[in-house]
Amino acid sequence: MAWNPQGGGQGPWGGGGGGGGPSGPQPPDIEEMLRRGQERFKSFMPGGMKPTRGIFLIVVALVGIWLASGFYRVDAAQQGVVMLFGRHVQSTGPGLHWYFPTPIGTVLTPDVEKVRRTDIGYRGADSASVNRGVGRKLPEESLMLTSDQNIVDLNFSVQWKVKNASDYLFKIRGPEETVKRAAESAMREVIGQTSLQLALTTGRSEIETGTRVLLQRILDNYQSGVLVTEVKLQAADPPQAVIDAFNEVQRARQDQDRKLNEAEAYRNKVVPTARGEAAKMIQDATAYKERLTKEAEGEAQRFLSVYKSFKETEDVARQRLYLETMEGLLSGASKVIIDSKGGSGVVPYLPLPELKKRSGGGQ
Repeated sequence: MAWNPQGGGQGPWGGGGGGGGPSGPQPPDIEEMLRRGQERFKSFMPGGMKPTRGIFLIVVALVGIWLASGFYRVDAAQQGVVMLFGRHVQSTGPGLHWYFPTPIGTVLTPDVEKVRRTDIGYRGADSASVNRGVGRKLPEESLMLTSDQNIVDLNFSVQWKVKNASDYLFKIRGPEETVKRAAESAMREVIGQTSLQLALTTGRSEIETGTRVLLQRILDNYQSGVLVTEVKLQAADPPQAVIDAFNEVQRARQDQDRKLNEAEAYRNKVVPTARGEAAKMIQDATAYKERLTKEAEGEAQRFLSVYKSFKETEDVARQRLYLETMEGLLSGASKVIIDSKGGSGVVPYLPLPELKKRSGGGQ
């Protein structure tokens, strides 16, 4: 149905409602809108300022805002890396700084105190969790060849942080992957110079230290800007396919060590005892030798002194020796000597029973 104009025959846009044109809505006048916008802009200008000067002030304000955006802050754990047209020009420490804002200058603030961790041989919370079935093991990373041509399954982690932010950002691509590959290579080199027994028992500390030193040297050659703080062995085991046989070998070695320790203890008990007895026998023989020697020397000295006395008083000594000899011979004889000078025809009285008692029944 056609629209019926009201109120003096005017249309909805203020035009005449008559005529033979269309009765629908008309498009707005663009020129009128521009004119009204200019008038409104002039009303905001103080004192009727000219449009050229206003535009200049606006440009100055925008430039000031752009320059103010060049202020940046570096936290205590960060290091500022300042770039001019994408090229590194300087590094800044903690604090508030200013540099040309984007797109002329760019500032990156990586965290250089955060300790990052890279796991090799497993992915999970820790190696123990992987052994319990949480996470997953990566045999292509963990299986390594030892110096005695055996295979060991190693899980370890590397803790590292950024020591040079510019090298870290621009000298290497993919720092995490670079650290992981370099750590795996360093560990393989160290394990290749270590025996299986040492890697599974007492050599963990030496392996960790050697790997950390070698890994740091590799990363320094790459100019990676990375500082390795620790290499930690999480697990060192034989491969799963031969772990039962390896455990049997370990038990046999433990029995061997136990037998050797028992034999060594028995040796330590018997050998000192035998040595003590031998030393005692040698000391007794030495003492016996010394005693006999001293006695022989004494007898010889006594004989020499007697011989010397004999030579000095030979007649007296002969008489004395004769008397002592006869005394020794006749003291035990049961004989009666009768002096024939006592007179003839006299029968002496011989107390034979008393003589027999003295001689003990001898003749």
